Amino acid sequence: MAGLALFALSGCELLPTAAEDPVLIKLNELERRLQSIERIVQNQSLVQMTQQVESLQRRTDQLQGRAETLEHDAADTAGRQRQLYNDLDARIASLESNVRVGSVPSVLDDGSLAAGQSQLSSGSDRYNYQVAFELLKDERYDRSAAAFRQFLAAFPDSELAGNAQYWLAESYYAADEFERALQDFELVISDYPRSRKVPDALLKMGYCNYSLKRWHAARVTLSQVQSNYPETTAARLAGQYLERMDSEGV
Repeated sequence: MAGLALFALSGCELLPTAAEDPVLIKLNELERRLQSIERIVQNQSLVQMTQQVESLQRRTDQLQGRAETLEHDAADTAGRQRQLYNDLDARIASLESNVRVGSVPSVLDDGSLAAGQSQLSSGSDRYNYQVAFELLKDERYDRSAAAFRQFLAAFPDSELAGNAQYWLAESYYAADEFERALQDFELVISDYPRSRKVPDALLKMGYCNYSLKRWHAARVTLSQVQSNYPETTAARLAGQYLERMDSEGV
């Protein structure tokens, strides 16, 4: 009887505890590995979602930049960016009820007015501004330049004078007369420092210097646009032009 009890006691000692059971140990190891894999999968999902959000944000920024570039700066076949900004004042002027179709002055090919006509029409400064602006839109650059110069001479105190000076310079820029354009863009900044066209004029000065192959002057001017007017479309376009210069190695 004592031997049987001793045998039973010895048998109990031979049974493995829960901590020593190889099956349980294997199950616990598998459970830990499964939890580890789940954490990795979760982390990868979060990383992928973050990357997708960042990718969408970058694409949105790129599309916005392209839209603004297309709106404000159309490249010509030589690679030079040109732009004709939609002018709010001009659109308002075009809707004025007192515009008379027959009162538009005739401008000759050399920029002078036809014989027997006064320097400007008898309309308001806004109307005469619109006349010059329409010539620019029609790509009659010599005529638009003459009309804007006549406007500035007749209406030097007009609230549109700063805009007129800018579009005068734009007339020369669009005609590839970069030296003359550069001088008139400079006048926007010096003579009309409070004009909303100042950032655009500074940007175009950079473009003119680039077209004249004055690389250093172009970089300095475009960098000024970024530093002085960081939240403007002009600053974004200046950055794009600087990147272009980097890619060209100039």
